[in-house]
Amino acid sequence: MKTFGTEGPVFPEKNYIVSRTAELTDFIDRIKQGKYLVIFAPRQTGKTTFFQAALNTLVTEEPIYFPISLNFETYEDCSPSDFYENLTEDIREAVENIFQMSGEAPPVVLTQFLENAQITSHLSMRRFFRQFAKLLENKRIVFIIDEFDGIPQGAIKGFLHSLRHIYLSKSSLRCPYSLSIVGIKSIAQLDYDRSVSPFNIHDEFAVSNFTLEQVRELLGQYTDEVGQTFAPEVIENLHRQTAGQPFLVNRCAQILTTEMDIPKTEPITMGHFSNAHTRLLREQNRNIQHLLTNIRRDPRFERILMQITSYDEGVAFNLDTEIISELVTYGVIEEDTRGVCKIVNPIYQFRIMQAFKQPINGLEREYLPEDTRAGFRDYLTPDGDIHMQSLLDNFKDFIARAGFRILQIPDTPHEYVGQYLLFAYLDQFVRLVGGNMSLEVQTGRGRIDLLILHKARKYVVETKIWEGDLLYEAGKKQLAKYLSIENAEEGYYVVFDHRKNPESRVETQTLQDLTIRSYVIPVVQERPSTPAAQV
Repeated sequence: MKTFGTEGPVFPEKNYIVSRTAELTDFIDRIKQGKYLVIFAPRQTGKTTFFQAALNTLVTEEPIYFPISLNFETYEDCSPSDFYENLTEDIREAVENIFQMSGEAPPVVLTQFLENAQITSHLSMRRFFRQFAKLLENKRIVFIIDEFDGIPQGAIKGFLHSLRHIYLSKSSLRCPYSLSIVGIKSIAQLDYDRSVSPFNIHDEFAVSNFTLEQVRELLGQYTDEVGQTFAPEVIENLHRQTAGQPFLVNRCAQILTTEMDIPKTEPITMGHFSNAHTRLLREQNRNIQHLLTNIRRDPRFERILMQITSYDEGVAFNLDTEIISELVTYGVIEEDTRGVCKIVNPIYQFRIMQAFKQPINGLEREYLPEDTRAGFRDYLTPDGDIHMQSLLDNFKDFIARAGFRILQIPDTPHEYVGQYLLFAYLDQFVRLVGGNMSLEVQTGRGRIDLLILHKARKYVVETKIWEGDLLYEAGKKQLAKYLSIENAEEGYYVVFDHRKNPESRVETQTLQDLTIRSYVIPVVQERPSTPAAQV
C-alpha cells in the first residue's frame, strides 16, 4: 500500500503524489524552447519531487534530451577551486548513471574525455561544456541544479556570468541547451555584486502550493486504493487550513489515515479532521521547526508579522524591502489580492502566535475573579456547553483588573499584548474543557479569527486593534459574513483600544439575523504615577 510522504522527495511507486500535469507540461515546454530557468520556492514545497518528475519525463518521452541532475547542497563552505573540482566529478558520475539507466555503454571517446577533463574555474567550465556538446552532438544537454543556494559565495558571480555567455552564444551545440536552477532564493536574492547583472537572461518558474482540486486528486488516490472516503468538507477544510502547502497536506492526511486508527470501513469526517488538525497544531515536525527557526532569526519579524494580521491597512508587499523578502523566502508570507502581505496559511499563523506569546505571562492566576467556584468550568452551561459571553465578559474584567501590569510582560510588544493575552486565555480554557481552537481563515486582512470547537458546536471570536469607528463597524459586517459561511448563529468581536483616552464598549447587535457581541477593551498605556510623599 502507498503512503502519504513527508520524508523528502516522494516517489510514484511508493507514495500518493499530485501529478502537477499542467505545471510539468509548462516546465518541459520551456526546456524545449532552450530556456534558462530558476525554480524557487520555500523548503518542503515539492521542488525536488517536481524536477525529478520532469527528468523522468524527458528520459522516457524525449530521447533527444540528455538531462543531468546536480546538487550543490554540500558546497556552501567550499572554496571556488574545490567547488569546480567536485563539479567535474559530479558531472562525470551523473553521465555514467544516465547511460547505466538506459542500458547503453557511453562512447569510448566520451569516457576518455570525462576521465581526463578537469574544471578549475568558470572559464574552463565553458571550454568543458563546448567539448562535451561536440561529443554528444545528437543530444540536447539539459542541466538541473538542485539546492543551488549552496554554491560558494566566491563562485556565484563567475559561474552565472559563464552561463549567461553560453546562453547568448549562437552555437548550434550550445551546452547547456537548457538549464534549471532550483533553490529557495530567486537569483535577485543571491549575494553577488549588485552593480552587474550576471544572469538577467533567466526565466523564473515558481512551484506553487496544491490547489483544492489537486488535494482532491491526492486524497482520491488513497480512496481508490483503500476504499475509505473523505467527507467533502474535510477536503475543503484541509485545503483551507494548509492553503495547499504540500508538507502540511501530506502530514494531515498521514495523521488521518495511519495514526488515528479510524476503521477503514468508516468515512473520514469533520470530527476526525478536527482531532487531526489539533494534533498538527500542537506537534513538532520538520516543517514547523523550519518555520519557527526562521521567524526567530530576526527580532523585527515579530512586529511585522503581528502588524500584518492586526491592522486593516496591512503591510504593503514589497520585495525590495529586506525583511519582507526574507519572510517570503522562508515561506512565511505572500502577497494577497490587495497587494499587501498575508501569512501563507492559518496553521502557520496559529504557530506564530504560539511562538511569540510568553509561556508564562505572570498573570495566569488573575484570569479568574476571587469569587470563582470551579475555575474555568464556571463558564460552562449546565449542559456542558461553553457560555462564551460570560467567558469574554470575564476576560474584559481581567484586563481591567490587571491594568498597567499587562505592559510588564517580558519580551512582548505593548501594541499586541491584548491579543496575546486573549489567545493565551482562550487556549488555556479550551485545553481544560477538551475543545479545539484554531485560526479559521487566512489572515493578513487586519483581523485574527479564532474558531473554537467544543461538543460539535462552533464559537467564533474575531480580534483586532482599534483603527477608528468606521473600521470598527466594518469589522462587524466582516464577522457576520464569515458567520454565514460557517453556518454559525452568533459571533464575538474583541477590539483592543490603545489610544491615550480609550473608550470601553460592550454591545450586542443583530446583523443579517446573526447575533454579534462586541467588546472594545482599553489597554492601559503606562503605569500611573505615584503621588509625591507629603512633607
